[in-house]
Amino acid sequence: MAAEDVMEWDDAYQEHGPFEGPPPWNIGEPQPELAAVVESGKVRSDVLDAGCGYAELSLALAAAGHTVVGIDLSPTAVAAATKAATERGLTNATFVQDDITSFTGFDGRFNTIIDSTLFHSLPVEGRDAYLRAVHRAAAPGSVLYILVFEKGAFPEGFGPHTVTEDELRDAVSKYWTIDEIRPAFIHAKMAVAIPAEAPFTMPAFDKDDKDRDKMPGFLLAAHKEG
Repeated sequence: MAAEDVMEWDDAYQEHGPFEGPPPWNIGEPQPELAAVVESGKVRSDVLDAGCGYAELSLALAAAGHTVVGIDLSPTAVAAATKAATERGLTNATFVQDDITSFTGFDGRFNTIIDSTLFHSLPVEGRDAYLRAVHRAAAPGSVLYILVFEKGAFPEGFGPHTVTEDELRDAVSKYWTIDEIRPAFIHAKMAVAIPAEAPFTMPAFDKDDKDRDKMPGFLLAAHKEG
């Protein structure tokens, strides 16, 4: 990705971006849909947290005993995740600042790859390279989980590159064998993140028990043959 992409994401994590305060996807814990996957026992080490951000998911996985590598484009996010792991004594979590669409050095390593709201953040033209890169880093028989916003979660012309189920299936199935795509929620504080003067209105969402918006998405599960 270009240097301006690094700056854009770093601005968001430094709270200089378009949001009022921390990025709305930074909820201080793993997304509940993915926390349920972890609790189900379906995660096997080593784990790649693709687009880890502040790495609440990585840190929770490491605390549960998994060996985790988080990769993110933002040096601010990677530094914060590294600091948090050190403070918690989690030597089994490491973080790398790199472009998730072209990273190398991990061929065939990971038994689980988790994408917690990264896919819709990528440029549409970067999706194929991303899926190839994580497939290359995956061990035979590994599993992939993607939590992504569904088309319609945001007003037309605003927000990330949301997907229909067919778009998601078509993109991922070029490299992975899809086991399931089901409706899911992404929890975020979007209501407080959008400036009052914005020229659009966000849809109304149900709230969770922590007053966070439950936004519509998909949870994809797939595996690598072999």
